[in-house]
Amino acid sequence: MITLDQRVIECALAWHQAQQSVWLCTVLHTYGSSPRAPGTMMVINHLGEHCGSLSGGCIEEDFLQQLSSGAYRECSEIVRYGEGGLRPSVVLPCGGSVDVLIENLPADEESLKLLEAMQAALTGKQHLVKKLCVGQRAQWHTVPPDQRLPALSHDPQQVVIPVGAVPVLLIAGYSVVAFECIRLALILGFRVTVCEYRAEQLAEIERHFGADFNVSIVPQHPAKWLETHEISSKVAILSLTHDPRIDELTMMEAVNTPAFYLGVMGSAKNSAKRRQRLVEFGGLNSDELSRIQAPVGMRIGSKTPAEIALSVMADVVRVKNS
Repeated sequence: MITLDQRVIECALAWHQAQQSVWLCTVLHTYGSSPRAPGTMMVINHLGEHCGSLSGGCIEEDFLQQLSSGAYRECSEIVRYGEGGLRPSVVLPCGGSVDVLIENLPADEESLKLLEAMQAALTGKQHLVKKLCVGQRAQWHTVPPDQRLPALSHDPQQVVIPVGAVPVLLIAGYSVVAFECIRLALILGFRVTVCEYRAEQLAEIERHFGADFNVSIVPQHPAKWLETHEISSKVAILSLTHDPRIDELTMMEAVNTPAFYLGVMGSAKNSAKRRQRLVEFGGLNSDELSRIQAPVGMRIGSKTPAEIALSVMADVVRVKNS
C-alpha cells in the first residue's frame, strides 16, 4: 500500500516520462475550516487528468477551467482560494480559504530530478527540502532521514516545503489488534516499523506485510531496539500484546524518547497494575507515567480488533494533529 502523496508523485513521473508537462499543486496554508492540510499535493497534466485533491472538488474544477484558458504558465505562483483570495468566487464547502502553490514543471531533466528526489523522500530513503522564490523554479537539497526538517513556511516571495516528514508508527510486538492498526496506519499515511522477536508472529507479519515497502520488520525485542536506535518526535509507539515482557519493557525504554505518543493496550484494571509495576520495578516517575496512554485509544465502546484499532489510531491522529 502506498500513500496518497506517493501516488501523486508516481503519477507525475509517469506523465513526465510520456513527455507531458505537469502542474504540481501544494497546499501551503489554510484559514478557518478547510478540507485539506498544509503539504497536501495534487498533480494535473495538460489533458486535465489529475491525481490527489486539494478540496472537495471546487478548487480542482476551477483550476482546470483556468488552466484551459491559458493561466498558470509561470514557473511558480501562489493562489488563494476562498474568501479574500485571488479566486474569491470559489467558495469552499467548509467556508474557509486555502493558499496553494502551483508549480509548472515542463518535461525536462530538471523536473525529472526533482520528482525522483521527492519520490525517494516519500519512500523514506532520504528527506528533502524544497525552496523557491515565487515565479521561479524550485531549488532543493536532501538531508539524512534522522535530521530534523524545517517546518513548511511561506510568504509572498518565498516558499519552504519539507518532503519526507512522514509520521512513523512503531508497533512493539505483533497481535490481531496490531494487524488492524498497521492497516489503518498505512491508509493514514504512516510508515510502520514492527519490532517482533517471536518466530510465529514474525512469520505472520511477513505473510501480511512483507511486500509493503512502507512496513519495516525488525526481528528484535522492541525494548532492545529502542535502546540502540534514535527515535524522533514524529514517532508513535504502541504496545498491543497483553504480554508484560513486551509491553512493560518497551514502555520503560519508550519514555526516554521524544516520541509524540506512547500507548499500551489493556483494561483499566490491568493498566493500573501495570503502572504500579512500572513504578516499583521500572523506576518510572509520575511525569513518565503520564506520557503513557493506558488504556490506549479513544472511548468509543470498541469490542472487536478492528474497532479497538480504530479507537487507537484515532487517538494517535488526535495527538499528532494537535
